[in-house]
Parts: sequence; C-alpha cells; structure tokens
Amino acid sequence: MNISNRPNPNEAFPNPNLPRLCFIKNVVKNPRIIIGDYTYYDDMDGADQFEKHVTHFYDFIGDKLIIGKFCAIAKGVEFVMNGANHRMDGATTYPFYIMGGDWGSAIAPVKEELPLKGDTVIGNDVWIGQNVTVMPGIHIGDGAIIGANSVVASDIPPYAVAVGNPCRVIKKRFDDELIELLLKFKWWDKCIEEIESLMPILSCRDLEIVKKEIKTRL
Repeated sequence: MNISNRPNPNEAFPNPNLPRLCFIKNVVKNPRIIIGDYTYYDDMDGADQFEKHVTHFYDFIGDKLIIGKFCAIAKGVEFVMNGANHRMDGATTYPFYIMGGDWGSAIAPVKEELPLKGDTVIGNDVWIGQNVTVMPGIHIGDGAIIGANSVVASDIPPYAVAVGNPCRVIKKRFDDELIELLLKFKWWDKCIEEIESLMPILSCRDLEIVKKEIKTRL
C-alpha cells in the first residue's frame, strides 16, 4: 500500500474532518502519562481534555498511566489511579488526616503503608468502549476489547473480549495459535511503511490467510 498523505502521529488532531478525534500523546502534559503513537481518544465534548479523565493522580505517589500504540479509547473513559485507594488495615477506612483543623493531627500513613497497586498499563491495539472505568494498577493486554460501561478491576489478558461490572472475559478474539502469532509479530512496533503494507492483512476477515501471512514474516 502506497500512502503519501498518512496521518501525522505528532499532530493532536490528524483529521480535520473529525475534530472529535485526538492523538492523545500530543495533548497530555503530565510526564507520568505515557502514550504510544496513533492512540486516539474520541469525544465530541473535548477530545483534547483526556488528562481530566485520569483521576486521583498525585505526584507523591508516583504511579504512571502507560498506554501502548494504536489504541482506540471512547468518550467517558476514566482511569482511577492509586491516589483513590484508602487504607483497609485499620478499624476504619476514613482518612481523618486530610480534613484539616484538629483532625489534621491524626496519624497519616506513609507511602509504604498505602494499598498501592502499581502502574496502570494498557497494551497496544486495545479498544476501550465508552464510559469504561479502569481501576488502579490494572494491566490490559495487547489486542483486548473492553465493552462499554465496564469497570475493569482485574487484569485482562491479550486478545480477550471483556465486559461488565466487574469486568469479566467472555471470550477470546481468536484461537490460541493466532493470538500467539500476533503477540510474536507485534505489528504495532514496525515502521509505519511496513504497517501500511500490512494493512490488507491486518484487515482481512479470513483468519487462516492472516495466520499464513504472518508466519511468512516471522
């Protein structure tokens, strides 16, 4: 495929005819939000406001939101980060110490005592439907699909379709052989010229042909 006018991954809004579609990496300012090329957010109410959907994201905790390449993220998605977690190892979960006044003298936990769950990591070629909530420290594998309105509270494996609250895997997208081939092939890490040449294969509905073509390139 010969494409001379490809989308520019370094532009916030690659298609002037779709102002609701934004390449996220070009609008986020927080260095702890790391976004791969061509990953987009789609929201007619402000696609350049993605960072507002990353909540409880406090510097003193230091966790990161890492999203791979070529992901499609629908409107209303919220990434809840580790700052939302409360201690659960005492008689109450209530954070007296943040309320100020005389309560400010209550014992505050140190970082090591907080129930931190690590970085939130979204793989490559992941599709996240609208109004999905992703809880702290979740890992979503390459090629996964998360259905609309889901609450993702546990890790989702690669190339799984997962829906619901709590989000549960309902099926694999492909058989194990094709999943293994795709995870080895990692098309999203190839140069854009090669990806363009692969577009007919990546879009092909005959999965046996897809398998055959990928095998010839591994």
